[in-house]
Amino acid sequence: MKVKEKFIALIGKHQGILQKICNVYFYRNPDKEDYYQEILIRLWKAYPSFRNQSAFSTWLYRVALNTAIDIIRKQSLQPRYTELSKFEYNLPESESNTGSEIKDKLYLAINQLSDIEKAIILLYLEEYSYHEIGEIIGISESNVGVRINRIKNQLIKILENGEH
Repeated sequence: MKVKEKFIALIGKHQGILQKICNVYFYRNPDKEDYYQEILIRLWKAYPSFRNQSAFSTWLYRVALNTAIDIIRKQSLQPRYTELSKFEYNLPESESNTGSEIKDKLYLAINQLSDIEKAIILLYLEEYSYHEIGEIIGISESNVGVRINRIKNQLIKILENGEH
């Protein structure tokens, strides 16, 4: 299999990770699709450096998270909150969107975290081990545990206070 085809197959298999990263870092940003493309470009450019020393998903998270953080730093983006109508969500009027409302509130709460906190909670929600999270983020395993507990408490406060 050629390099290009192998890369496309791996990205296809792991595109959910990229969607989640974009949702966490660029939720409700009109340029989210452009940033998704930028992450793909950086992954493609970095792909020759992937040496199978870790799982592909671990490498992908590392590159994609660093790219998302770089984009935010370069663009000096501040969270912009605008309410979306049911039309923008593409949901029928009659459909119960309780799940969407919960997801929406969670994304808005996560969006209030720092870039590193977003990365940590995203990996935690994806059920990565503390060791794997530490490896991807570049912090110790014990530091991951401490930060996750702080992030959870912070998210609880945000959600309880409706700070979004």
